[in-house]
Amino acid sequence: MENFKIDFEKTLKGSNLSEKETTFKNFNAKEFLNQGFPNRKHEDWKFFDINQIINKEIGELKFYSEQSEKSGIDKDILLNQIEHNKLVFINGQLEKIDFNPEDKNKIEFLDNQNNLDEQLVENSLINLNNALTNKSYKLLIKKNYQIKNPLIIYHVSNNKTTSQNINLKINFELEENSSLKLIDLVKDKSSKNFINIFYNFSLEKNSILKNYKIDQIENDNIRYMFNNIKQSSNSVSETFYLSQGSTFSKNEISCDLKGEHSSAFVNGIFSLNKNKHHEIKAKINHLVENTKSYQLVKSVLENKSRSVYQGKIYVDSKAQKTDGYQLSKAILVDETTEFNAKPELEIYADDVKCSHGSASGSLDEDSIFYLMSRGLSYKEARKLLINGFLVEVINQITDEPIKKLIKNLYGLKNEY
Repeated sequence: MENFKIDFEKTLKGSNLSEKETTFKNFNAKEFLNQGFPNRKHEDWKFFDINQIINKEIGELKFYSEQSEKSGIDKDILLNQIEHNKLVFINGQLEKIDFNPEDKNKIEFLDNQNNLDEQLVENSLINLNNALTNKSYKLLIKKNYQIKNPLIIYHVSNNKTTSQNINLKINFELEENSSLKLIDLVKDKSSKNFINIFYNFSLEKNSILKNYKIDQIENDNIRYMFNNIKQSSNSVSETFYLSQGSTFSKNEISCDLKGEHSSAFVNGIFSLNKNKHHEIKAKINHLVENTKSYQLVKSVLENKSRSVYQGKIYVDSKAQKTDGYQLSKAILVDETTEFNAKPELEIYADDVKCSHGSASGSLDEDSIFYLMSRGLSYKEARKLLINGFLVEVINQITDEPIKKLIKNLYGLKNEY
């Protein structure tokens, strides 16, 4: 950790921080040094030893990166299939902001917005993020405003960056009766970096968040993203993952349903090959009466790949009439793959409806044979079965233009 100590001092010297901010960063740096990178000794990391992965895949990690001149944005980075607002981050540095179709009086995007009063969590990667982010950001959607076009946040890294720790932190506030459609799009061209992203979401009464995370482009990076969501009454959060491109990836979500009739939906697809290792860990905390959660995650694995789903439903003693559901399924295309599931229910109320389930297996050879007897090749039959298995998850998406976009990105035809 000697590198971290040296690079942390550089971060402090290169920033114009208040005394309170300096104290906050020093505290988080100390916590990270005490805990280090998570490993298998931590229950939540028993399937994903990030300490070992970093040592093996990267080795010596650099924690400090000077803010460079604007890199410029390649035209092939931006999507043209859908009208959208844009935030473009290249190597962790903000390069472009575009909210042109929106009412500028109803949206605020601010930098250097450190939330110094946030609840402390036992997560050394969040401590690392808090210690090293030289800028954090805040997006505010004001009362009664429904964002017109989805916001795409482009997470881009180029081949100038290697063996680097990149940290990004954004706070999102949705005021009463507002909505945000957010797409996180990974466009990495770099290799052997550790990318650490921390999002805080605050959803006030009657607000709606729809967040779609797309990691599809092949890259050799290690990615970690933590979503921290707090929901008030009648609010809705919908989180979808298409987890495919990075060599190693862990997406973690912690959601507190703090208001009655609030609901949270978490859906995800792993489509992995070539030794990739991806994980989704979701914890939904039902803290008051009449809340709902739904989790559905499916995996298709081949060629030494591995997926992990850890899902937990927590029901407080006050949270009567909770409705909680979670299900994970996997197709293991060959014998070299591995699927791990850890579904959990922790319930302290008696008037609830909660369930969980998990299943895995291989492709049905009888179904393949039947499709081949109808004129399909083996490859076509196999693809048809896999697509039919995964499309149930994509069909959980409630925004039709974004559902169509994700189907096109994944290569599904309109008939699914």
